[in-house]
Amino acid sequence: MRGPGGLRRAALEDWLRERYFRATTDISSSGVHNYPLGALRELDADLREDELDRLVFRDGPPTGTERLRTAIAARVRPGPDHTVMTTHGSSEALFLAFHALLAPGDEVVVPAPAYHSLAVLPASLGAVLRVWPLRPENGFQPDLDDLREVLSPRTRLVVVNFPHNPTGACLDPADRAPFLDLVERSGATLLWDGAFADLTLDHPPLPDPTRDLERSLSFGTLSKAYGLPGLRVGWCVLPTRLVPEFLRYRDYLTLSLSPLIELLAAVAVENAEALITPRLIEARENRKRLRQWAAARPDVVDCVVPRGGVTAFPRFPGHPDTTALCETLLTDHGVLTVPGDCFGHPDRMRVGFSLPAADLNRALDVVASVAVRTASPQGAAP
Repeated sequence: MRGPGGLRRAALEDWLRERYFRATTDISSSGVHNYPLGALRELDADLREDELDRLVFRDGPPTGTERLRTAIAARVRPGPDHTVMTTHGSSEALFLAFHALLAPGDEVVVPAPAYHSLAVLPASLGAVLRVWPLRPENGFQPDLDDLREVLSPRTRLVVVNFPHNPTGACLDPADRAPFLDLVERSGATLLWDGAFADLTLDHPPLPDPTRDLERSLSFGTLSKAYGLPGLRVGWCVLPTRLVPEFLRYRDYLTLSLSPLIELLAAVAVENAEALITPRLIEARENRKRLRQWAAARPDVVDCVVPRGGVTAFPRFPGHPDTTALCETLLTDHGVLTVPGDCFGHPDRMRVGFSLPAADLNRALDVVASVAVRTASPQGAAP
């Protein structure tokens, strides 16, 4: 269903909108489990004293406060011709980028499956989507030969997010340089959604592409690896020449971030490892639990082990469409999941695994039990 201006409804957000607040156990989330304000105050002595009382609620700078932008730049280490701009989540940054860079008829390469903003926003602006398929039979691993097949002289943007949502697939470190070279030679601009960049589980995070590719933009957020989704803080690293065009659109949207939010965000980014490292250790341990859970139930669940992020995208052979299964899990057991239909694979389910181990084990046992009890006798097509 499309709304005003041809913008299709976001199936994932429609699913989560009310169900999120009804759940008692959430294994739907694509981010690590959340931190309280007290965790940030423990990281910064000024927040424990009177810095909050001294804060004045004036409008913020349109590209973000110097403190927060400096902290982000210190972690991302962008190229010399790039600028950091803070935004209301990375979703706003993506919105600004697509509006600033696209014209009707431009070709945009996007992975499939994909988070809705990466595909729906350019399509709503009249772009022609060219799908870079992430194939289940290959464990959803990105294949550069498949990318070569969909690039053309008319390609304006190549849009990717690795680690990938919902599958947890990653671009192999050995493929980073060939990937960037392929995009550069195509003449396209790279939009690198790095929402999960800090959540690689088998290798260190990949260097930000803006260090090596001038025609590139990268995006980040506090919602995924930092466990601070309620702050609604993200950023874009963009070529400096594009800043005026981004601000032209932002003047009609949000103008700037709250100074209170940017202060808390700066503390988070300045102390990134203190927030990210414990959740990353937990994610690696929980991935082992997820792997063992699936391996013990091969007739119930077929799960590609994610290489990054904190979500898996398992197939349930007894459920050609997992929507009813997900509804039963929530209604009868309070367990929130996401049906694969939100990502174009109805026989799959997005399962988040960043939560305390006991809660994860209990939720996975419930998923398996209900999946067996409600399975279709015909099963799903392989």
